[in-house]
Amino acid sequence: MTDILPKEVLEGLELARKMAMNKKSRMRVQAGADSYRILRYWSRGFVLDAQTAPHLRGLVDIYDGAQHLYQALIVASAEEGDELVFEFKRRTPTCDRPPLDYYRDPQAPIALLR
Repeated sequence: MTDILPKEVLEGLELARKMAMNKKSRMRVQAGADSYRILRYWSRGFVLDAQTAPHLRGLVDIYDGAQHLYQALIVASAEEGDELVFEFKRRTPTCDRPPLDYYRDPQAPIALLR
């Protein structure tokens, strides 16, 4: 079906597809002070738009809206058309409190009364 459509129509469809992906995706990657919208995300990597994002490498932060999800070490693995594919070397979930140095029993009392 795509071989019977004019080139301009195909370019318009591709542009509309990219704009729809940008609007529905809330996830973004932040490298230093720069932030880039993630088009697709999976457990081993993610995809950015090649026209707006540089070839990132190293430590980045991944956000879903304002929520900080992961701190990751990434490398650019491929360029597929107008998309840059990145893979994780390491992906560490962030937490809202500092890690404990000991095991906390879930049945332990919260406080001791005297």
